[in-house]
Amino acid sequence: MGSNKKVKTTINWLQKAREHWSYKGAERPPFAIEPKENQRSVWDFPRPPIVEKVSKPVIINHKDTKIVSSHKALAVLETASPPTYYIPKSDIDMTMLVPMSNKSSMCEWKGNAVYWTLKEISNHPVAWSYPNPFLEFEALIDHIAFYPQHLDCYIDGEQVRAQASQFYAGWITSDLVGPFKGEPGTGHW
Repeated sequence: MGSNKKVKTTINWLQKAREHWSYKGAERPPFAIEPKENQRSVWDFPRPPIVEKVSKPVIINHKDTKIVSSHKALAVLETASPPTYYIPKSDIDMTMLVPMSNKSSMCEWKGNAVYWTLKEISNHPVAWSYPNPFLEFEALIDHIAFYPQHLDCYIDGEQVRAQASQFYAGWITSDLVGPFKGEPGTGHW
């Protein structure tokens, strides 16, 4: 495939991926859970997503070893998903992680992702990052996001629950209501 044709194909894919969402955070669908006081509905999060600074402490452990301790995380908020937390590399024990050369993906909002694994595991991803994100998400440069499915992740002392998916990696806390993308029957969102 020629270079120009490949660029046009990528641009078309991005445009279609960005337009196919029915819900964009402007109005909650009838099936959304009504938030109680001090709760947020993921259906109020926008699309395109936004980046929010987080000053609450974020801790990530693998077994009894601390990988992350941060007060400078960034949360990506996107309609229908629990927030995904990106940690500055300066707050990560990078000696625990190894980049995976055989795995990558493309996000229609953030760009090309690369994946990370733990040295002692090395066969499945526990984290990902965007070394060269699209301009709107340049704040994510030098940050890594972690799957709570594989690690013990905490925000402000609360252990998070993992999003029901092996692909999505939102962090569910008691102050969020869904339903959340990734649960059975949500593929059309």
